[in-house]
Amino acid sequence: MSWQTFLATTAALYVIIVVRYFAVAGLFYWVLWKRDPARVRARKLTSLEPGRDVIAREIRWSVITSIVYAVPGSFVLESWKNGGTALYTSLDAHGVPYLLASVVVYLFIHDTYFYWTHRAMHRPKLFRLLHKVHHESRQPTPWGAFSFHPYESVIGAAVIPVLVFVIPIHVGALLFVLVVMTVCSVLNHAGYEVFPDRWLRGLPGRHLISAAHHNLHHQRYSCNFALYFRFWDKLMGTDRLEQAYDFLRPPLALSETAQPRPD
Repeated sequence: MSWQTFLATTAALYVIIVVRYFAVAGLFYWVLWKRDPARVRARKLTSLEPGRDVIAREIRWSVITSIVYAVPGSFVLESWKNGGTALYTSLDAHGVPYLLASVVVYLFIHDTYFYWTHRAMHRPKLFRLLHKVHHESRQPTPWGAFSFHPYESVIGAAVIPVLVFVIPIHVGALLFVLVVMTVCSVLNHAGYEVFPDRWLRGLPGRHLISAAHHNLHHQRYSCNFALYFRFWDKLMGTDRLEQAYDFLRPPLALSETAQPRPD
């Protein structure tokens, strides 16, 4: 692999990542933040209104982060061309059940890595060095999905490129994982909860992370560290959600409500 080829591949991936970022983040920003509030069928999570300076900063850091993401992606792609990864293209190689299982395995490992590195970055010294940039958005917008300091971006970008050298995954499944990562990151920072209350109170909401869960992290800092699943937050006692939002608490039973006195 020549440096010219590596740089050309990196440049191409950078364009793809940036276009994907602007397409997904821009769509949700327009749908949730720019339309008439009466037409928005989603729950606004705080009364904070991020200004243009916040949005400009989120976009600037996200564009820089996209460069960091493109470099390991280019290394993986060039290594795959030379048969040096565990990526495969034929469904016959491992079968459909394995393909589906590999997606879950990748997401769980990524979520585990994200939880523990994210939690470590909230230690005071590491926070100032790595994570402060991200939390400059007290109320993030969809543009904040990739708004990280380059040091944090390097840490965040490391795990999936390592996995493709160790755990076999279909190319299509890997692309799906990357799309899920982008969409989840945008939705988690949307500032609006797009899923209905009954979904959040039901089985999906009890185990999966959405904007309501992650938005609390930007308000309180000391809880809700994971990316996809509530598993590690619940296991480690850092999960906060139902206690913080009235709309997620089950309605009181009749015996628990104040009974009217007869006239």
